[in-house]
Amino acid sequence: MSVVSSVLVPYASYLRVYEPLAAFPEPERRHWARYAGRSRLPTAQDELRRSLADLVAVPPVAVPAHESGDAFVAEADGVTCVCPWRTRLRGWLALDGLTELFPGPVLDAVLPPVVRGQAVADHERWAERNPDARPWILTSLWQVPVRWFVLFSDEEREFSEPGGAGEPPVLRYRTPMVQARRRLARALRTLRESVDEGPLTEGLVEVGRWLEEFHPRALVELDYAGLVHALPTERLAADRSAADAAEGLEALRAGDTERASEAYGRLGERWRAVKDRQFAN
Repeated sequence: MSVVSSVLVPYASYLRVYEPLAAFPEPERRHWARYAGRSRLPTAQDELRRSLADLVAVPPVAVPAHESGDAFVAEADGVTCVCPWRTRLRGWLALDGLTELFPGPVLDAVLPPVVRGQAVADHERWAERNPDARPWILTSLWQVPVRWFVLFSDEEREFSEPGGAGEPPVLRYRTPMVQARRRLARALRTLRESVDEGPLTEGLVEVGRWLEEFHPRALVELDYAGLVHALPTERLAADRSAADAAEGLEALRAGDTERASEAYGRLGERWRAVKDRQFAN
């Protein structure tokens, strides 16, 4: 996360899992219980600013030296749930994808090979001691992957206009883990019965494996986060991507390939327009 945020700020969306305190072993559970009781908790913008600070260092810091002790906090049916940032782990994972995002000379200028090499070596040693570690947050740059929308319904959409003091708009979805898993399983059945194996099916399988790692009473959140800065407010207000994804799947179940094509066409066009902004001056 540190690497990607530092280079491509702030146009990223996030898929987060908030787990109940009971999901964490002691003494981590006590830490998060105390943490959740704070009068002020850090926001996504605070997380972003801390990641950006690493870019100022000379040489730049590819991955934090220590794991973050911060988290996002939410309530689910009266139960306190936390989503650990795990910034160091996400930074290591982000390194793997940088070679696909940047030409070699650009990447070497931002993060010299010696810095990347040291980060990779640190990750390998850490992974040997922590083979089952996984992030609570997935990141996507310049888009929201279609497979993420499958986890949510249009009724779970939350949108708020820009607030005072320069507060940006907010667009997010939240759903119980049990609903997210049920929708994903149904979507996979529909796709496997209707179309050939492809990127959407493979992506859903990957997300499903990730979700299975978490507590069944967890909360799943899709946050447009930094993408709200790349789109006019009126376009955000009109964005019903989860509804389009659900319509496409429903049409496939009904054998209506034309309506399915129209729904996924709207999704594809919407997110192509967003990704194209990545290359605009």
